[in-house]
Amino acid sequence: MTELRALTPHAAIPAEQATRDSRQRRLLRTFLPEMVKLERTLAEAPGWVSTQVVERVALKDVTVPIYRADLGSDSPNVPAFLLVGGVHGLERIGSQVVIAWLRNLLSRLKWDQHLRELLEKVHITVLPILNPGGMYLNQRSNPNGVDLMRNAPITAQDRSAFLLGGQRLSPRLPWYIGDPEQGMEPENRALEGVINSLLPGRPFSLALDCHSGFGWQDQIWFPYAYRRRPMRRIASVMALKVIWEQAYPNHDYRFEPQSRHYLTHGDLWDYFYKQVNRHSEGAFIPLTLEMGSWRWIRKRPRQLLRLDGLFNPLVPHRHQRVLRSHLPLLDFLASAAASHDHWLPVSEEASMLREAAIMHWYRDNR
Repeated sequence: MTELRALTPHAAIPAEQATRDSRQRRLLRTFLPEMVKLERTLAEAPGWVSTQVVERVALKDVTVPIYRADLGSDSPNVPAFLLVGGVHGLERIGSQVVIAWLRNLLSRLKWDQHLRELLEKVHITVLPILNPGGMYLNQRSNPNGVDLMRNAPITAQDRSAFLLGGQRLSPRLPWYIGDPEQGMEPENRALEGVINSLLPGRPFSLALDCHSGFGWQDQIWFPYAYRRRPMRRIASVMALKVIWEQAYPNHDYRFEPQSRHYLTHGDLWDYFYKQVNRHSEGAFIPLTLEMGSWRWIRKRPRQLLRLDGLFNPLVPHRHQRVLRSHLPLLDFLASAAASHDHWLPVSEEASMLREAAIMHWYRDNR
């Protein structure tokens, strides 16, 4: 269990270090309050919630950690649910949703016997703030100017959107993919290490990466982003969509492949999807939640005058509504992972669902 030094009682520490730690806490409260809330949540968690720092990002004034929290079954034979937030530093609401769900989960475990029984059947790993340096600096990219969602070693098979699909011109421009010769950025290597240690060998795994972006509607995207053809396990994605809509027929999400919007170079989840499914017999489905920020801007146009207003709900009651509105989706995904053997399609059903998925999402590509 990693010690959360900022929140635990002080032992005898040098005055210089105490002053430095005090200054760091003040800076975090000012520029990265999400980290303060996360550390408090983890410090108050029960002892069987495992916490570790998978990477540290050094900035000019402060060093910020990337925390990983694990709970549920320790068996390598149970399915896994991986939840990630804060890949883009400007999209704070993604991390806030993840932290809100984690707090909700830990609070319910005090009395919810059904939840305890669920966690005996699934392993949950949470990385609430993957890009703490970018969030501290209030920028989309990491401190090196690299867009972490454009940084994986995978290239679009067709023309990608200009700049938006990833560019190699300069880290001063958005959507910079980084230097391919340097490999992935430290934050992405940390995520890759988590995935490699967590997912291979399991019968099934789900991942959800929480973002916000331009759009009138919340969207759930799945691979691919580098090509317009369907992924190999598209039948499983369609099956997941079907049971979600049966359980929540009045939901407000649009469920579709990212390639319906634009193609990108270096998409993280395309890369991890191919890596995990290539080396593991179990199925891995990565999803991305894109919260539509245009609705918040339409109701409060002056948010356009603030950079963070483009991607986050700034009015308190709207912010609270967003934090609670996605809890059912995250609960559903954890339950779906735990009960995968009751809905994953096989043989003829898989063939039928694959054809249905192609007709539904890829009919225009034929």
